[in-house]
Amino acid sequence: MSGPECCRNPPVISKGEESGEVLQIASLSSYVSGKLDSKIAVILVSDVFGYEAPKLRQVADKVASAGYYALVPDFLNGDPMTAETKIDDWIINHEPEQAVVEYARPVIQALKDKGITKVGAAGFCWGAKVVVELAKDAEIQVAAILHPTYVTLDDIKGIKVPIAILSAELDEMNPPELIKEYEAALAANKVEHFVKIYPGVNHGWTSRYNDDDAAEVKNAEEAQQDLVDWFKKYL
Repeated sequence: MSGPECCRNPPVISKGEESGEVLQIASLSSYVSGKLDSKIAVILVSDVFGYEAPKLRQVADKVASAGYYALVPDFLNGDPMTAETKIDDWIINHEPEQAVVEYARPVIQALKDKGITKVGAAGFCWGAKVVVELAKDAEIQVAAILHPTYVTLDDIKGIKVPIAILSAELDEMNPPELIKEYEAALAANKVEHFVKIYPGVNHGWTSRYNDDDAAEVKNAEEAQQDLVDWFKKYL
């Protein structure tokens, strides 16, 4: 697949099993995991490869195991990136800002209608921009972004809720130097934050790792645990 770093290395086949199910949340098919009667929800917003990515669903299962109602809505509305997709054409129909208006806000409202009292959100790659937009308007209580794409320094300056930024040392699109600028901006605005740059890993390492590579698995599991710990602190 050609294109920027965020679109390389599509999801690999997973050896794990999913413990959740697909339900309709607002207008979207959503993978959901965890106790249905939980009052706290965590929304995971996918990268360009969509909500069916098996390892992303396993991250949702891990978040759910901490006691949350975890869900991965299909914010791409059945149109994820594929090996044949050209990112420049695809993004025209999948602007993250539009996804916030058309899909994310209705999903959050649907959760509240079900009795959810707190909502956290984690965005992966493309999904990070969606989560940041929600964090600007405080439509969620806590945020996390993992190997973000399309996020700018001005976006970070507008964040109003606690946020974790989990980033790769070898990320071309958001190199460590830029991530440190994000951290400085959050500190200047007195926004609670946790910023971590994981050594020796590439963009997408948290949800596109190879099960047969022990180092990749270890790095992914470390980031996933950091994500769960972050939500435990603020939800």
